[in-house]
Amino acid sequence: MKVALSSTGNTLDSQLDQRFGRAAYFLIVDTVSDSISVIDNNENVQASHGAGLQSAQNVVNSGATVVITGNVGPKALSVMQRAKIDLRTGASGTCRECLQAFKAGSL
Repeated sequence: MKVALSSTGNTLDSQLDQRFGRAAYFLIVDTVSDSISVIDNNENVQASHGAGLQSAQNVVNSGATVVITGNVGPKALSVMQRAKIDLRTGASGTCRECLQAFKAGSL
């Protein structure tokens, strides 16, 4: 399973970014192999509009089936619902802490 986390930095020790569409990065964690890939979301951080839609499409294209973030807007939510992505909002802390909470079933 691939889990996408909105992140302020490019490591698991970075804080979870509370803004999905304008998150600085998305960490894509493969929970089977424990590999991590990073999506640099800089183009959407500065976008005047459409940041949520493009960010959601990038996450869908990554193959993630779960997204962990703070908040997500209605347009990005719609894209992820159509892709049947399991969305976990309201998370906070480091990406590592959020991933561990998800794996433990407490997120």
